[in-house]
Amino acid sequence: MAAHEPLRILHCFRSPVGGIFRHVRDLAEEHAKAGHRVGILCDSTTGGAYEDKLFETIMPHLALGLTRLPIRRSLGLSDITSALKTFGEVKNLQPDVLHGHGAKGGAFVRLIGSRLRVSRSRVARFYSPHGGSLHYDERTLRGQAYFAIERLLERWTDSLVFVSDYERRTYEKKIGVPRTAWRLIHNGLRDNEFEPVVDDPQAVDFLYIGMMRDLKGPDVFIEALRRAEQLAGRPLRGVMVGDGEDKPRYQARLDLLGMGDRVKMHDAMPAREAFALARTVVIPSRAESMPYIVLEAVAAGKPVISTEVGGIPEILGKGFAGFVPPGDIEALAGAMAHAIADPQWLPDAMPDMTAFRANFSAQTMADRMAALYQECLEGRLRNSPGAVASSLS
Repeated sequence: MAAHEPLRILHCFRSPVGGIFRHVRDLAEEHAKAGHRVGILCDSTTGGAYEDKLFETIMPHLALGLTRLPIRRSLGLSDITSALKTFGEVKNLQPDVLHGHGAKGGAFVRLIGSRLRVSRSRVARFYSPHGGSLHYDERTLRGQAYFAIERLLERWTDSLVFVSDYERRTYEKKIGVPRTAWRLIHNGLRDNEFEPVVDDPQAVDFLYIGMMRDLKGPDVFIEALRRAEQLAGRPLRGVMVGDGEDKPRYQARLDLLGMGDRVKMHDAMPAREAFALARTVVIPSRAESMPYIVLEAVAAGKPVISTEVGGIPEILGKGFAGFVPPGDIEALAGAMAHAIADPQWLPDAMPDMTAFRANFSAQTMADRMAALYQECLEGRLRNSPGAVASSLS
């Protein structure tokens, strides 16, 4: 296959919310601009009005269209049935590439892709974990079950794609050294996202932005902000932006603490709009892979306080002054109080923008991904660790 020949690429993932959806939209847009034909298959039961607007934005780039069907959150035998039901629709699209994102998307593309292989299709099967099942504890039965399924599905994977070195190391620790090819391709941002965001005149002290679930730490944000007020000796203001089924619980906690007038909640909105609402971005996640929100905050020129989890040190740098341990309310409160007392502390600690932009460009990400697709379809992928690792240099 000639390197310039357009590809037919289908991305599959479960929930069109958060970083995975963002990642796929960026790839779809960049690859469509390069002449490839792209489609999306995802869940029909998740996402809201904000995500519907994002679909409207990306639709002009989806030559293979958008397919939505109910997809359950947990892996299970029902996935085999669902994948087989979807097989006909996918086959009609005649994809060259099936790229699954997250545990559920990965299961779908490898089941469907392997069935297509039986039908003499040349389709290539790629899987990006994006954290997903890697967040489970290997000491639990549930975790062991998920990792066993991942190891089994690896047999039907042409290449794994990790978005951070942390994700690769976690995969090796919990599932094992990959028995198939793999690549490390960092997430990237569009050129217009490197413009600084100017604070709104009514900007508050701290912003939480993300899914409203404990894994992302909104509960820690609330408790730490309360403690930071005590350390600072004055009331502080915050804003929380995002959607999720636990959102009413967080609002109830704010009301119980008497903080409802100082911490306002908003539905999901574009990150750059949210950044203008506060002077400092707080990332209190208990677990992450390679979170876009940290990339977006740095590119927008926002000071960041973050937990030192997942691939975040690959973005902010090892030893970043604004790091705190996950789940540590006192440490986060201390960092927030420090940011209030010394407004220049965090801006001085942020990464160099020139190097950051060179490392985290959406075009670079998309070019590397397209090259991997072509390499696989041309039969040039190798499973040996040395051959795979050498291609990363």
